[in-house]
Amino acid sequence: MKTIRKFLSITAVLLLTLTMFGCSSASSSAAPSESSEETVLTIAIVKQLDHPSLDEIANAAAAKLDALAAEKKIVIHYEIYSGQNDPSTLQQIGEQLVSEEVDAIIPIATMAAQVMTNAAAEKKIPVIFGAVSDPEGADLTGIDYVSGTSDALNTNFIMDMILKEDPDTAKVGLLYSTSEINSEKPIAEAKAFLDSHNIPYVEATGTTADEVLTAASVLISEEVDAIFTPTDNVIMDSELALAPLFIAAGIKHYAGADSFVRNGAYATCGVNYTDLGAYSAQLAVTAATAGMEGLEDYYLMEGGIITVNTETAQALSADYSVFKDMGTLVEVITTEE
Repeated sequence: MKTIRKFLSITAVLLLTLTMFGCSSASSSAAPSESSEETVLTIAIVKQLDHPSLDEIANAAAAKLDALAAEKKIVIHYEIYSGQNDPSTLQQIGEQLVSEEVDAIIPIATMAAQVMTNAAAEKKIPVIFGAVSDPEGADLTGIDYVSGTSDALNTNFIMDMILKEDPDTAKVGLLYSTSEINSEKPIAEAKAFLDSHNIPYVEATGTTADEVLTAASVLISEEVDAIFTPTDNVIMDSELALAPLFIAAGIKHYAGADSFVRNGAYATCGVNYTDLGAYSAQLAVTAATAGMEGLEDYYLMEGGIITVNTETAQALSADYSVFKDMGTLVEVITTEE
């Protein structure tokens, strides 16, 4: 059985970026010409959906593929696909990639990883997933053609942030989607933490935009002091609409990724998704050229990056300086992307 290796954040600057396209990007090559003596790889990057965090990972992976092609003097063709959060669309993409016999697939997020793993099973095409929060729970471990990177959330740390900001927190809202596998483990961890601190909590869930807004209204009516959401793609899709509601109610929204914070949530502590995307691409090239031998089940990316939305903090009159001794503090403002 392979083991888990903890990966420290990559510090090298990625020099190149890739412009994203809709469901599929135009094919790209990192070298100007090909010859019979050149190594030529075809790698597919498959996002579960169009989403700020997943876009950041995909762009970073593409940039790293370009950089590796130049460094190793090989040709790497790649395309970026979006499954639009639809299992059938992801299945069609997987079947297409297997029929084209690509050299490796980089699926981003849990559903995409599961579908690509199933699609690649017969031909054992290397699958190097990115940003799967709970690989064991998603049944993505112990498979000889699968590896990847995990953005597993340090839920207790975020709970500590809530209490650091407001030691008198009396009630916490838990906002998540029951359709997101990523949310199951951190929500269970949050409940355990709050129970151990005798802090009541209220759960509210939604699987559509309208349901999410209704769930948010429930938490506001319950007069919670803070709201926690893990790395939940469904909630993230509604963050631009949620943030003004929570700000107006005077409630701080703590989330599982900096994409939430850039869309108006108050704060998070998580991994650097540019580093995660780059390392996923590096693993994919290794798998495509040297095979899967020696690769771990997955690599846990280092966290410790606290991101705070300064506009939201100002609107809430929140003193986020209390986080400075907890990790690396990054300040952002709201961007509608």
